[in-house]
Amino acid sequence: MGSVSLKIGDGTARFKKATLCSSAVNIVMIFSVITTNLFALYAFTSSPKHTQILHNNKNISIISEQVSIILREINLSQKKLAQMEKELLGYESIDLSRPNIANELKMFLQHHQLPLGKDSRTGITEMVPSVGHLCEKNSDLLSQYMSYKINAPCNDDWSVAQKLIVKGCEPLPRRRCFSKTVSKVGLNPFPNSLWNPFVRFVKVKSKNDFLVDDVLDLGSSNGGVRIGFDIGGGSGTFAARMAERNVTVITSTLNVDAPFSEFIAARGLFPLYLSLDHRFPFYDNVFDLIHASSAIDVVGVGGKIEKLEFLMFDIDRVLRAGGLLWIDNFYCANEEKKQALTRLIEKFGYKKLKWVVGEKVDSSGSGKSEVVLSAVLQKPVRA
Repeated sequence: MGSVSLKIGDGTARFKKATLCSSAVNIVMIFSVITTNLFALYAFTSSPKHTQILHNNKNISIISEQVSIILREINLSQKKLAQMEKELLGYESIDLSRPNIANELKMFLQHHQLPLGKDSRTGITEMVPSVGHLCEKNSDLLSQYMSYKINAPCNDDWSVAQKLIVKGCEPLPRRRCFSKTVSKVGLNPFPNSLWNPFVRFVKVKSKNDFLVDDVLDLGSSNGGVRIGFDIGGGSGTFAARMAERNVTVITSTLNVDAPFSEFIAARGLFPLYLSLDHRFPFYDNVFDLIHASSAIDVVGVGGKIEKLEFLMFDIDRVLRAGGLLWIDNFYCANEEKKQALTRLIEKFGYKKLKWVVGEKVDSSGSGKSEVVLSAVLQKPVRA
């Protein structure tokens, strides 16, 4: 009995010991298999993966290089386009190294340091000359204008100056010569100088003609009309009629086919020698009334409406809130132009106090009728 018991006990002990050993061996074997598989997996996959990573890195490097080349080409193209735009529009600064540039032009365009240093009120340290950007495209004509004898009478070259202004070279540079003076004889004192043999603005010839007094009445409820601006006013007849009613009007004009500026001044009125391409030299919201006719048609045939928009926004800028915009017999070459002007006016939100579309006989004497628009509009108050 005892031996059996011992055998069983020894067998149990050996079984337990063998079980523990086999379990350890199994664990070791499993660990070995797993490790072997991992090494095998690594052996089969590590080299291609590494090669793929290197290949991918190489591809990324090539792509980055190609992108850099494309970006450089785009940047170079943008610079070329900008240069072409400058050459086309004349925004490039004037090259003073050219042999045909007048010495006086070089002197005027130089920056001059302030003698006392920085100005405490404006913050500027130097005087910078102002000259129109399109002067660059007309440098030969500009040099002709700036070729004169210092401290001597200026050349009789007003036509050269006007050619430059019409070509967009505005403002013109200042000069150090004396303008030609003409003796003014027969000047009458004000108001006799107004010389108004014309019946325009005081008598109507068609339904598109508005009377001055009627328009002034429209503005009487909102501060009245004291100062005005006549755009492309020719000989200044509108300003003369307004002066008779104690309203000061500035007339912008050029000497096209006649010395309009001198004639306006001889009438005791204010001429402004300015083209319509120039920003009006007035502060915002200063005029009670702006009068404009077909002279504001800066679009022309086949032109872009955006040019008229720039002009209309500048008109709106200098007209005060509640002020009147008088569009006087604006010639509409076709229905499209009339609609374009109408949409542009509606964009500003002006109140239509008067609005008349009619026909008039062509003033050139052809006998043909033309469609004209006349309107009195009131500028709204904007936040």
